[in-house]
Amino acid sequence: MATQSPFPFLDDLFSRVSSGLQPPAWMVEEMQRRMVLLVNHVLMQEPEAQLRLARQSGRVLQAQWRSFVVRLVATPAGLLDVAPLAAQPDLTLTITETSAWGLAQAALRGDKPPVIIAGDVQFAAEVNWLVDNVRWDLEEDLSRLVGDAPAHVAGDVVRRMVGALRQFAGARAPVGPQAPTGQGQAGA
Repeated sequence: MATQSPFPFLDDLFSRVSSGLQPPAWMVEEMQRRMVLLVNHVLMQEPEAQLRLARQSGRVLQAQWRSFVVRLVATPAGLLDVAPLAAQPDLTLTITETSAWGLAQAALRGDKPPVIIAGDVQFAAEVNWLVDNVRWDLEEDLSRLVGDAPAHVAGDVVRRMVGALRQFAGARAPVGPQAPTGQGQAGA
């Protein structure tokens, strides 16, 4: 069962803003560069991820959602950089979920968004491995700034908030096949 946004006006507003207003090119480029810095920070904590990306050096990934497009190129160091505008993508990932609310719900459930994949199969497999296995240890980064104990407390608060958001977003969907209504199930 698809969950409808409780705030349909937000989806409508987002649609209007994203289709009518485009930020200046310099702002888009700076936002993409900041995103690449964050992703590279996370990748540098995972040597296996860097080895996998280094094998894909020079390949261009294009990710798009609605009118938002970013092109990234794998570097020989196993990191990412913003690809030149003229670069042809080797792999294109198009997120088909148009609703920002739907994407947020999927993220809270820990699900991958629905994606159309076109291009190099091996590169797609490596990107999928990165998505499945690379995680940002935000608590570790925070502990470098404020110390272990405060970082652990902050991490615990964030984990509880995420848990509450997951419950709110309906993350308690059944995992396996569900018995029809009215039928008994053996309980534990």
